[in-house]
Amino acid sequence: MKKRILITGASRGIGLAAARELASRGYDLYLVSRQSEELLKKNSEEISTKFGVDCRWSLCDVGSYEECISLSEDINKLGGVYGIVNNAAISWVGLMTDMSVNEWRRLMDVNLNSVFYLTHELVPGMVKRHEGRIVNVSSVWGNVGASMEVAYSASKGAINSYTKALAKELGPSNIQVNAVAFGVIDTEALRAEIPADRIGTAAEAGALIAQIMEAPEYLTGQIITMDGGWI
Repeated sequence: MKKRILITGASRGIGLAAARELASRGYDLYLVSRQSEELLKKNSEEISTKFGVDCRWSLCDVGSYEECISLSEDINKLGGVYGIVNNAAISWVGLMTDMSVNEWRRLMDVNLNSVFYLTHELVPGMVKRHEGRIVNVSSVWGNVGASMEVAYSASKGAINSYTKALAKELGPSNIQVNAVAFGVIDTEALRAEIPADRIGTAAEAGALIAQIMEAPEYLTGQIITMDGGWI
């Protein structure tokens, strides 16, 4: 039986790139997104056909504990997962004082609470099998913070601490937990500040996630930054 990996936020971008890279390495997949049903279905079929893996998909609002429970039950019926890529996230740009309490709560539900929900439900199966990998997608703003993105920075900083703590907790069960902090680079105005003199690609991000999924077992509890030398 092939090892199955759950990827959230998998309809496009880093999540989809990670799915393609992991499928190329022979992993079965379970792709999740809150919406974009047509994209999920199309990408799943393409990945299954191209790489010969079992690639399933499901719509799920990972910011909802109830939906995460339902998703986890479906996954556990398949035998659980070997790995989890917690990639789903939303952002909010603006002054902290202009952000509503509901906007704060929604961002934390998607970016932070979802990671707890899914690991809480799926880790017991990993512990039982005494193996597993968890890769949490963070950001350089989780390392250093960003003006006008206070909530996003706080959520990713929490992801970093969660990663380090959970790695210590699950180490005796042979489960490795790491995070990748990618540069948040979406405007050409920032390019001059990046020593690599270019914007990173989703394919590069996906490749790094796959490499961490297959890294030596001694690599755990780390926040690995990939930003072209920017921060």
